[in-house]
Amino acid sequence: MKPFLDPDFLLHSDTAKRLYHDYAKPQAIIDYHNHLIPEQIAQNTQFENISQVWLNGDHYKWRAMRTHGIPEKYITGDASDRDKFRKWAETVPYTMRNPLYHWTHLELQRYFGITEQLNAASADRIYDQTAEQLQQPSHSVRGLLKMMNVEVLCTTDDPLDNLEHHQAFAKETESFQMLPAFRPDKAMAAEDLGSLNSYIDKLAELSQQPISNLAQYLDALKARHDYFAANGCKLSDHGLEQLYAADYTEAEVASIFLKLRSNQALTASEVLQFKSAMLQYFAAWDHEKGWVQQYHLGALRNNNARMLAQNGPDTGWDSIGDFSQGQALSKFFNKLDSTNQLAKTIIYNLNPADNELFATMIGNFNDGSVRGKMQFGSAWWFLDQKDGMTKQINALSNMGLLSCMVGMLTDSRSFLSFPRHEYFRRLLCDIFAQDVENGELPDDIEWLGKLVSDICYHNAKNYFQF
Repeated sequence: MKPFLDPDFLLHSDTAKRLYHDYAKPQAIIDYHNHLIPEQIAQNTQFENISQVWLNGDHYKWRAMRTHGIPEKYITGDASDRDKFRKWAETVPYTMRNPLYHWTHLELQRYFGITEQLNAASADRIYDQTAEQLQQPSHSVRGLLKMMNVEVLCTTDDPLDNLEHHQAFAKETESFQMLPAFRPDKAMAAEDLGSLNSYIDKLAELSQQPISNLAQYLDALKARHDYFAANGCKLSDHGLEQLYAADYTEAEVASIFLKLRSNQALTASEVLQFKSAMLQYFAAWDHEKGWVQQYHLGALRNNNARMLAQNGPDTGWDSIGDFSQGQALSKFFNKLDSTNQLAKTIIYNLNPADNELFATMIGNFNDGSVRGKMQFGSAWWFLDQKDGMTKQINALSNMGLLSCMVGMLTDSRSFLSFPRHEYFRRLLCDIFAQDVENGELPDDIEWLGKLVSDICYHNAKNYFQF
């Protein structure tokens, strides 16, 4: 019987151990998509306790606690940090076979050297041990990132963000880069006229120019896109149910914009036309600048209206959706490709039923101009666990070239989530090694090690041109 979380965790052969320890583990981390708070990095925040750095904002843990019957008071409510941690510790033993069990103990080991299992009995002891370490410079926000050998991280930022914290950080000499990523979802959300018009008003104020027609709107958004580029941005990101690829004319979109600015209700088809047009504009700007565009597709968000009203979005009320993806993906990419405006692209699916669809779609638009130009992104959100990662890796291997993949990301709001890269790397090495053990791949450790190190680091380094 193997010990729990030993140095060879998830590595089931000598080949896997060699691939991981010699080739994957030494690679620095490029975390090109996360939801970390730039201000905390720029100010090098020192958290008082583990609840603040570990539980605040982590809807993965919140969902598990609610399922276990923990009252909201101890999740997003006004309970003390210690009491919230106690309730999480009480929940942890019941998360076995959920990835949270692995992540929890990996993170305690990697950041704090704690190998004791977290439960109700150990809660106070671990809370105090971690609080003591979190007061040390080694465990400041930047210290935590350096501990994980982070080289680049890209935050997720709204076009209206002034990027002041990125600017402040860029003036310092640090061992890693923090760069913004352009996330314009709110700028195209025509299904909510009140929110969209409020957003446009804020953009007008920021631009110091009136926005009453489509041309003015696009000019103002393009100026923000330029501003992000001037501040080191190399990526955009979109979080959508699906890509939108409705037919439209410029005149129709201009008319729709006038209608929405006068708060006239849009038809469902007009909403789709507006969204489709905005995505095309954003994609053309990304191509013009040589950015990488990312599309996170398939989340069915905000399902619980009562709890959404109480806690707001991104608090644990989302699920996998079953949206139709194929035709819109094809039509959207084909339109951009036909005018040679298809940028380097990463598509992420949330429904595992779409794995093979996404893995084959990228092959339709890999034209030889850039190695791995079209990417089937790593397993995302509900899928970034052992089974989900394995299925994504296998689908990409079978339908495309795993060797061109740009690796893992955290997609996280927590500074303690970077062992997810380790988790992915261990699984990757074990999958390659299993094929060697089965006689399905040659026992060429040097070559396999090159492929592994490329997927873990070098492919991303070259693809994003960091």
